[in-house]
Amino acid sequence: MNTRKLLLVAVIASLFLRVAYAEDGHDHAEKPAAGAQAVDDHAADAHDEHDDHGHGATGGEHVDEVKLTPAAIRDNGIRVATATTQPLVTSLVAPARVSFNLDAMAHVGSVVKGRVVELKARVGDSVKRGDELLVVESPELGQAQSEYLRRRQAVVVAELNVEPTKQAYERAKGLFEESQGISLGEVQKREAEYRAATANVLTAKAEMSAAENTLHLLGITQADVAKLAETSEINPRFSIRAPISGQVVEREVTLGELVSPEKEKLLVLADVSNYWVLADVPEARLSEVGVGSRARIEVTALRNDSFEGTVSLVSSTVDAQTRSARLRIEVSNGHTSLKPGMFARATVWTNAVDGAEPVLAIPDESVQTVEGASSVFVPVPGEENTFKRVVVKVGKSVGGMLPVYEGLKPGDELVVSGSFILKAELGKSEASHEH
Repeated sequence: MNTRKLLLVAVIASLFLRVAYAEDGHDHAEKPAAGAQAVDDHAADAHDEHDDHGHGATGGEHVDEVKLTPAAIRDNGIRVATATTQPLVTSLVAPARVSFNLDAMAHVGSVVKGRVVELKARVGDSVKRGDELLVVESPELGQAQSEYLRRRQAVVVAELNVEPTKQAYERAKGLFEESQGISLGEVQKREAEYRAATANVLTAKAEMSAAENTLHLLGITQADVAKLAETSEINPRFSIRAPISGQVVEREVTLGELVSPEKEKLLVLADVSNYWVLADVPEARLSEVGVGSRARIEVTALRNDSFEGTVSLVSSTVDAQTRSARLRIEVSNGHTSLKPGMFARATVWTNAVDGAEPVLAIPDESVQTVEGASSVFVPVPGEENTFKRVVVKVGKSVGGMLPVYEGLKPGDELVVSGSFILKAELGKSEASHEH
């Protein structure tokens, strides 16, 4: 009985001590929670401070702006253009290549056999029609000139023989008619001699004319023939002149080389003020385009720089293997960097362009999705190499162009090529401020 009383007293004493200790402020279970709240408060304060100084400051002056170096702009092909209104119609895209305008080219050869003694034009030189390109020394030309002079002299001799035979015939005829002091046979003989002399003159003139024509075939002008007739000086040197104005794009002859008409070309001239672009279009879409269709040419080697052109010819045949027909697009060469042989991509607008209403439109590649919104980048006025993101509202793409309903107006400048680089740089800037 005493043992039970002692245990009861011990339990009551223990409970009393626990209550007293808690009331005295020593309950350690509450302390960790208070410490966690302090850490959270400090983290919140630090986050607020970071927001006040970082890129995400919503009231900042340079929100959504990206600045690049001139080298980065050049290396990434960033190009700025002006937003314009245009009819939006369907288009087709076809592989293509740049070519010389074959209607404005000339293969220059030699019409005489001989040796090249002077070269006056090099590849890359610009020449005008009639300019001297090279000089050939030709024994053949010398012989032709000599033959002309001989035939010309033969005409003079033949003409000198006409008058004496004419006078002899007339005297014999008069004598026979007056007194028959001469036989009829003798009169007829004098007449035959006179007619033969006259015929000889005609023959000599024909032969001289043939010799002169030979000179013309060898490239000798009428003025040169007249000078030859006047001076009788043979000049075996023949000047080959430019048949058109243009640029020397090929030269396949060297000084001292023997040339002849059999050689197809010594030089090639081309008018480089305009080029052809030859595009291969599937036969199934040929009905959509025609002569006069507008086209845009993008050249990969020139960082997709674009050139405007017009379809001038649609091939009348279809390739049996590729089932495509060739379009010829004429492009004015406003850039000397455009070269024949370059591969290109041709975007050709269909014939429906004539009936379409013009709308403000920009290229597909100029629009980037940033934070879920369609956006473009525009140059910041007064800040060189700096671009700002502008949210736009666009419609469905038509022929590689997007109609713009909000955010831009005609005449505004925007980045039309390389905007994805600006998007990436903007993303990097925002990510750095988040830390």
